[in-house]
Amino acid sequence: MTQVVSTTPGLYPLPDWAKDDLSSLKGHQKEDLISGDEGEEIVAVYDEARANVIDRQQEAGLDRVVEGQLRWDDMLAHPLAVHDAVETRGIVRYYDNNNFYREPVVTSDLDADGDVARELSAAADQVDAGLQAVLPGPYSLADLATDEHYGDEAAFQDAVADFLAGEIGEFPAVETLFLLEPSLVENPPGEGADQRASAAIDAVATATEASVVVHPYWGALEEKVYAHLMDADVDAVGYDLVAAPDANVYNVQEYGAPASVSLGLVDGQNTLVESPETIRDRIEWFQDQTPAEDYETVYATSNTELFYLPVNKFEAKLDALGAATAEVTA
Repeated sequence: MTQVVSTTPGLYPLPDWAKDDLSSLKGHQKEDLISGDEGEEIVAVYDEARANVIDRQQEAGLDRVVEGQLRWDDMLAHPLAVHDAVETRGIVRYYDNNNFYREPVVTSDLDADGDVARELSAAADQVDAGLQAVLPGPYSLADLATDEHYGDEAAFQDAVADFLAGEIGEFPAVETLFLLEPSLVENPPGEGADQRASAAIDAVATATEASVVVHPYWGALEEKVYAHLMDADVDAVGYDLVAAPDANVYNVQEYGAPASVSLGLVDGQNTLVESPETIRDRIEWFQDQTPAEDYETVYATSNTELFYLPVNKFEAKLDALGAATAEVTA
């Protein structure tokens, strides 16, 4: 019988009170963004905000709980933006939307610096069960960054993968790791690079004993990219059923799927709140469209990160995911 697990890909909106407090403590300029050496007052605000979103996920009944990535001013680029081997330069558009991040330029050797691991360890003390880690996938992180050190696209991607694997080595015990890979859709790798991208993902995935979910979004993967991703040693692959349901189903019908899948059932960028019934119907529709597959686990999640949403809508979507999967389990 398929297990349905409610979760999210993280990157939550800051609570309104935290925005107000941080506005006075940090300011709004580029130089005021997170750098990894914040003072005690700023750290205390993020600690309280993290505790709030962890409590809220557990109240909603989610099966997997993330720390929320509330410090990630640069969205998926954050792990590099705070690294000592990286210079942050101009402001760059974050994919094709109205969000921006500081361009991370790698200028010397990357090694694990423990930034993400420290936040996750703090969350581990508050999560009752089902702690989930979230990282950018190696292809997307390399795609968002600029290399001025390694000198070769393949070598740079390998270095980013090694960096992420090293960071994972400092994690506390987690149930699940989500690797967010929107660049696989938005800027797909070409011939040869698609195989290298899969190998980089494989290198990151093998650094943990947790269940690893590769979660692309904003559409469906090109066929060759998808076929190569099937070769990676991961437990589940994500399918955006909000942006491209038919194209994602086609990939599964043509090339199969891993033993488990992550389904983007809730729109992470739209304030319309899906009902639990809608979420369950979308799970059932996907299973009906791919009858040849027998899924061990379906991760029921939003298709994208959730920081785009107002806090009240974000929380309502957590409640809907928790309620939908609770009823499926019952």
